[in-house]
Amino acid sequence: MTNLFQPRLLNGVFGDPGLFVRLRWERRALLLDLGDLTAQPPADLLKVTDIFVSHTHVDHFIGFDHLLRIVLGRDQTIRLFGPPGLISNVEGKLSGYIWNLVEGYALAFDVHEVSSDKITAARFPCGDRFERIDLPSPSPFTGVLVDDPLFRVEAVHLDHKIPCLAFALAEVQRINIDPERLKLLGLSTGPWLTEFKRLVRAGAPDDMIVRAPYGDEIGEAFQELLLGDLRDKIVTITSGQRLVYVTDTLYSDENRQKIVALAHDADILFCEAMYLEQDRDRATERHHLTARQAGLLAREANVKELVIFHFSQRYQECQEALYHEAAEAFGGPVRSR
Repeated sequence: MTNLFQPRLLNGVFGDPGLFVRLRWERRALLLDLGDLTAQPPADLLKVTDIFVSHTHVDHFIGFDHLLRIVLGRDQTIRLFGPPGLISNVEGKLSGYIWNLVEGYALAFDVHEVSSDKITAARFPCGDRFERIDLPSPSPFTGVLVDDPLFRVEAVHLDHKIPCLAFALAEVQRINIDPERLKLLGLSTGPWLTEFKRLVRAGAPDDMIVRAPYGDEIGEAFQELLLGDLRDKIVTITSGQRLVYVTDTLYSDENRQKIVALAHDADILFCEAMYLEQDRDRATERHHLTARQAGLLAREANVKELVIFHFSQRYQECQEALYHEAAEAFGGPVRSR
């Protein structure tokens, strides 16, 4: 089955962490964390519409400058979501440059700062020299950051000595069209099916009329069918894909409960594994996870696939030990993407 999310970890397991998620069938991508982006194809970065920043330590945020350089002059608005302080962080980045020749540029950044109970937002329009505009009253934070027709993005706050966000990307229910049943009805494929899927996904009334094209001897004609009848004949609805991204967090009972709830039954858990269990004291001191802890979290959450990343440089010569340790705790194979 074809998935909406096409994820790719950035910079290998020892480099700055980040996850690039292309949306299949869309000229659009999501980015989780803003580590070093200099090796990424500009064509990929130009597709990014939404960025989700776990926290703004340098290895998770230094890529903002490179992204800015790539998108400057483009007619687009990029949304950023991150923990408290993100608005000031972006403002500081933008104020480090002189913007005297950008009149008429349409690029803008909408920055959303996620506290435990509310989301505060500010806009930075390039054409106004990125002068900060505070957006209207904060909205309540209910756990959901983005509610898109195709997907939803959820977040929880974790403890890394500072607030650090973990994210879940959840595809909405999949509307699958049976091509054989479509053929038996004499109906043609085409763009009309995209609109039909949208209506089904939105819960449109069963008695709504759908104009469905079919081929006849003199060319294409249309049948008028009831949405409910057509849905029952050609549609199968299945659960969508769920990806979870967890990095830079202490293995505490509170964090464990939050991660397990966020990642429950996920298709893929991307989880940091900074240290081996033999260095657990170091991991606790630095508020990071061991590979074993990553495996235990994945097992408790009943995820289908565990991908580990964000390894300490000390394991350059023995990275296989991290995979082995995580796999043993998970009870299944562990890979990198």
